[in-house]
Amino acid sequence: MLISDQGRWEDVEKLFVHVMETFKTKLGEDHPNTLTSMANLASTYRKQGRWEDAEKLDVQVMETFKTKLGEDHPSTLTSMANLASTYRKQGRWEDAEKLDVQVMETRKTKLGEDHPDTLTSMANLASTYRKQGRWEDAEKLEVQVMETRKTKLGEDHPDTLTSMNNLAHTWQNAGKGLEATDLMCDCTGQEEINDGVDTVDMTGLCLLID
Repeated sequence: MLISDQGRWEDVEKLFVHVMETFKTKLGEDHPNTLTSMANLASTYRKQGRWEDAEKLDVQVMETFKTKLGEDHPSTLTSMANLASTYRKQGRWEDAEKLDVQVMETRKTKLGEDHPDTLTSMANLASTYRKQGRWEDAEKLEVQVMETRKTKLGEDHPDTLTSMNNLAHTWQNAGKGLEATDLMCDCTGQEEINDGVDTVDMTGLCLLID
């Protein structure tokens, strides 16, 4: 759901609350549909910066999925990633990192290192490192994500371009300005090659670094 008007958040929230409460009444609090509706409401809270409200729901969803489905179930891992995102928004790096690592390692074991979900979890952990200024740790993961996506998806895929952009910003902050500039310009070039296909907007990124 795309929300362009901040004033519509209240309407969206009311809708999600109604759906959640209906599922709770009809299906029970631990039904997958109920938990999904709770996760949707938590996402709405996150987008409004209501971290405590989001966290409360995220924790409940995660713990219920753990109990009902197990810690390595895809739905459980997604709920853990959602809670980690809430922690990142709050600047709770250690809490976010702990969940990010667990999600990443479990997905590596269950899905393989080159699975899209695994790569997403690696990128999330890299983001947590980036927020802490841990450039080398972030770089190591971002290089792996970028190279794997290049191989599996191609250099002009939106996910590949996103990973290139992330690595470029890490290099920029780590003092590797030339490498960052080259990579950003590669992003721009690939975006132009797509010939009108909607991808990551890289316009002007070459101008960001002196």
